[in-house]
Amino acid sequence: MKHLFSNLLFKVFLAIILGIVFGLYLPESVNRIFTTFNAFFGQFLSFAIPLIILGLIMPAISDLGKGAGKLLLLTAAIAYGSTLFSGFMTYFTVSNIFPQLLASHVNDAAQIADSGRELLPYFSVKIPPLMDVMTSLVLAFVVGLGLSYQGESTLKSVVKDFETIIMQVIENVIIPLLPLFILGIFTSMAFSGEVFSILSVFISIIGVIFALHILLLLLQYSIAGALTKKNPIKLLLTMMPAYFTALGTQSSAATIPVTLEQCLKNGVSEKIAGFVVPLCATIHLSGSIMKITACAMALMILQGMPFGFTLFAGFICMLGIAMIAAPGVPGGAIMAAVGILQSMLGFTEEMIGLMIALYIAMDSFGTACNVTGDGAISLIVDSITKDKKVA
Repeated sequence: MKHLFSNLLFKVFLAIILGIVFGLYLPESVNRIFTTFNAFFGQFLSFAIPLIILGLIMPAISDLGKGAGKLLLLTAAIAYGSTLFSGFMTYFTVSNIFPQLLASHVNDAAQIADSGRELLPYFSVKIPPLMDVMTSLVLAFVVGLGLSYQGESTLKSVVKDFETIIMQVIENVIIPLLPLFILGIFTSMAFSGEVFSILSVFISIIGVIFALHILLLLLQYSIAGALTKKNPIKLLLTMMPAYFTALGTQSSAATIPVTLEQCLKNGVSEKIAGFVVPLCATIHLSGSIMKITACAMALMILQGMPFGFTLFAGFICMLGIAMIAAPGVPGGAIMAAVGILQSMLGFTEEMIGLMIALYIAMDSFGTACNVTGDGAISLIVDSITKDKKVA
C-alpha cells in the first residue's frame, strides 16, 4: 500500500477523482483555496522553467563532448531522426483524426465557456522569470556547446552543481506538488461544468496514441530487421522484457540494464550496445514526443487555436532537442517541454496542467516506447558499423 501511494500515476489519478468531487460538491469558498494554490504554483513554474532549461540542457550538451567521435554523431543523428519521425508521423496522423473525433467536444467547450462559471483565487503573487524561454534555450546551447569542447573546467563543475540543484527542485518540489496542481485544475473544471467533456477527450486521445506507438515500434523494427536481415517480429519480441520493465519503472535510465541485456540477445555487439543504449536513454524520446505532440494538438483543437504544419514543424524540431535534458524521473520530459509549449504554442496555465495530467497518465507507455526503440537503434548502428571503423 505504501508503494502504491508513492506512485506518481496513482497520485495523479487520485487528484483527478478528488478534484471532480471537490468541484462538484464543496462550496465555492473552499474550492477557491485550490485555485489560489494553483495561481502561486503556476507563477513558480513560470519562474522555474528557464532555470530548468539551463540546468538540464547545458550539462546534457556538454557531456556529448565525451563521446566517441563518429560513433557519437551517427547514434545521435539516428536517435534525433527517429524522434523527429515520431513527432511528424504523430502530427500528420492526429491532424486528420482529431478534428472529427473531437468536434462534439469543441462545441461543448464553447457552450461551457459562455456559461461564465469560474473559480477565482483569493490572491496572487507575481514571480517574474529571470529570462524568457528562448533566451534560456539559446544560452543553454551556447554554454553547453562551448563546454563540450573543453576538458574539465571550473565552469563545467558549476554547471554540474547547478544541474544537481535543478534536479532536486524537480524531484523534491515540482513533481511532489504536481498532483495538488492537477487537483486544482480538475476542481476548477468540475466547478465550471467542463470536466466530463475533458475526461471523454482523455480516453479518445489515449486510445489513438497507444495505437500509434505500436505502429511506430513495428516501423522501427522493420527498418532494423531489413538492415540486419533478421525477422523484425522476433527482434521486437526479444525486447519485450525491457518494454515491460519500463512500464514499471517509468524511467529509461532505470531500465538500461534490461535494455542492454536484450540488445545483446538480439545479436548487437557488446561494444555498440554498451555505448548506444545509455546514450539513447537520454537522447532518444520517440514515445515522449508522440504523446506531447498529440496531446498538444488535441488541447489546441478544443480551445479553437490554430495548429498548422509550420507552427508544429518548428515545435517538433525544438522539442526533440529540448527533451534530451529530460531527467530520469517520471514526468521529466513534460517538465522540459513546458517552456516550449508556452512560448511556441501559447499554452495557458490550465492547458499546461491538462498536458501534465495527460502526459503522466501515459508516462509508462511512452517510456516503454522510448526504451524499446533504443533496441532498434542499437541494431541499426551495429549493422552500419559492423564492417566499418567508426570511433
